[in-house]
Amino acid sequence: IPPNSFFLFYRVDPYGFERPDDFDYASYEAFFSRYLVVLTRRAIKWSKLLKGKNSIQKSLKVKRYIRKGIPNEHRALIWMIVSGAQTNMEQNPGYYHRLLEGEKNDKLVEAIKTDMNRTFPDNIKFRRTADPCLQHTLYNVLVAYGHHNKAVGYCQGMNFIAGYLILITKNEEESFWLLDALIGRILPDYYSPAMMGLKTDQEVLGELVKLKVPAVAELMERHGVMWTLVVSRWFICLFIDILPVETVLRIWDCLFYEGSKIIFRVALTLIKQHQAFILEATNFPDICDKFKQITKGTFVTECHTFMQKIFTEPGTLSMTTIDKLRETCREKLLSQG
Repeated sequence: IPPNSFFLFYRVDPYGFERPDDFDYASYEAFFSRYLVVLTRRAIKWSKLLKGKNSIQKSLKVKRYIRKGIPNEHRALIWMIVSGAQTNMEQNPGYYHRLLEGEKNDKLVEAIKTDMNRTFPDNIKFRRTADPCLQHTLYNVLVAYGHHNKAVGYCQGMNFIAGYLILITKNEEESFWLLDALIGRILPDYYSPAMMGLKTDQEVLGELVKLKVPAVAELMERHGVMWTLVVSRWFICLFIDILPVETVLRIWDCLFYEGSKIIFRVALTLIKQHQAFILEATNFPDICDKFKQITKGTFVTECHTFMQKIFTEPGTLSMTTIDKLRETCREKLLSQG
């Protein structure tokens, strides 16, 4: 072993992200040694469930298993199956490669190229000097997707999502179909030029906070802080670069199975758990700063307990409620022009 590889392993997490200078190794180690026990137990359960097969049927048991986390070695497979991406890929053989070989929209290609070096500058696998360099894979996935879904094309945020998919699947075509599942089905209209779905869901969160954490809603209103200012990146990047990697992946496990309401569960849990802290804010910049703070620290690092919390803390949250709120919020936004 080269003498610096242990150091490198330490400075860089298993996904290739460099740890920040102020990274708290001691508390992370304490958490991870406990989490390792959970991971080992879950891995055994998943092996029994899959029995060496590459297929799975949706069921309450599978949903329960997914909420407790998919082992990394099965993550790509399970995401592909439960999101419908696998079926789409099998029904459209060769489609992805035809997109890459077809005519290109120069403007789209240029926009994607511009964002390449801005995507995960802190990840060693995305550096130009890396071998293999994932920038090339990322470029292909985004160019193919932009030509597949012309209504969306490319917008910032998609590069981070595609990047995570590539890190997990290690497969270009699977990443493309998972991106399609997210943007085409799971996240309603987040990335279209008008971003109507994104704007709507930020308002929906505001309404849910009024119902479930009214004191925080009242604080926001009193100081004239619009929700989009503090949570837009939560929605656009699906918590990438906001919460720790392991926690983001656990959230995505549920997102692929249960859909977009998971985003509201996570957001409400962060807000409700830190209600007293947020309420200490006395002005506009203070509130914005508190919202940055609540996405850091042990509460979000301890992904296993965090995930248990998102299903208890916000209380009941039905898709019916969310759909109704989406309808009224959307109408309100449209009437405002």
